[in-house]
Parts: sequence; structure tokens; C-alpha cells
Amino acid sequence: MRRYALGVVAVTFAPLPALGAALRARELGFEFIDPAVDVDPSTLTLPVGCPASDPHPVAGWGYCPAPRDGPGQWEATVERFRAAPGCLMEPWAGACVNSLESVRAMAAEVPGLRFLVDTGHVAAWGGDPVELLEYADHVQLRQGKPGHGQLHIDDPGGTVEFAEVIRRLDQIDYPGKLAVEYFSLPDLGWPLDDPVGWAADLAAHVRPLLGDHRQ
Repeated sequence: MRRYALGVVAVTFAPLPALGAALRARELGFEFIDPAVDVDPSTLTLPVGCPASDPHPVAGWGYCPAPRDGPGQWEATVERFRAAPGCLMEPWAGACVNSLESVRAMAAEVPGLRFLVDTGHVAAWGGDPVELLEYADHVQLRQGKPGHGQLHIDDPGGTVEFAEVIRRLDQIDYPGKLAVEYFSLPDLGWPLDDPVGWAADLAAHVRPLLGDHRQ
């Protein structure tokens, strides 16, 4: 079994500033914070920043969500990502790339394109994240089920099998990192009372699967 670094996505700690988030992440045993445009070892940040604040991604290592589905979005997305080599695409349920088939089709349209696979987003569209991992250069972990992109790890309705995710990553010799992600974004329809607690609980579930038995 490979040794994967386990981090946490910065939005989990919102609205804490970067330093406060880093201190809390360290307390919880996370090894890095994801994402951050700037590399700053003092705050554990990982250089997996999102260049999508502008509608047109720029070249460089980063990722941005696939645009929301709609007329002409597929063609526009192909054009944008062809112009942004090295940018990872994050598929999600409401996007124009929201299935295994559309990931394969987009990868065929944009030579060399790689993806951020978020297990919660894949579960929300009714997919199995294990099937997408061969396309992943970065993986974010969250429990989910069809129609719901974030569930607590102990929710009996959750469909993500994290042991299977880790097993598949080992099989394909995945070279990247893993980041736990929970968030409270009520303005986007995703409220959550305790994203930090849920992230810590999922990390406690995942660490033994990685051969890491820290409490």
C-alpha cells in the first residue's frame, strides 16, 4: 500500500483566515490544506489553486469546476480547457461534465486533460467514484449519495466505499494526494452545521485504510 498524504480543503474552515485554518488543520492531524493559489509552507498550503475566478482558466497547475450545464456550455468548456493546459477539471452533478461518459468524452475532446475527482460530487450524480479514478490527478473525499453531495461518514445512506477508493488508487499507482472536504455554503444551497467535525470524522475513518492509525 502506498503512503498517501491526507489533507483538508480550505473551505472546511471558512470563515477562518489562512493562519487560523492552518493551526486547526494541524491540530486535527491533516498534512496540507487544499486549495491555495500560493505555496506557503507555514500554512500547509498545497499548490492546487483554482484559476477560475476569471471565466477563462489560465495555464498552470490548478483546477476549476466544470461550468454549469446549459446551451453551448459543452463547446465553450472544450475551448476554455484546450487553452489552459495543466488545469484540472472538477466534474459535479449540475455541470456539463457530470457522468463517467461525459468525463470520457471531455477527455477525448481535450487531449491531456486530467480531472479532480470529488467522491461526494460523483455520488450525488449517482456514479461510482472508483470508475473515474484513472482520470484523476487529485482526489477529494466526502460521503454522498444520489441527490446529496455531502453526508456524514456514519450516514447509512452513503454510497461511497472508501476502502474501494483506496484499493483502486493503489491498483493504478495514483501519484497524488487525498483531501477531505466538507463545507457550509448556504448561499449555494449547501448548508452544514459542523463541516470541521464532519471532516475530522471522515479522516478518522480513512486513516486506518491508509495504514495511518493516529487518533
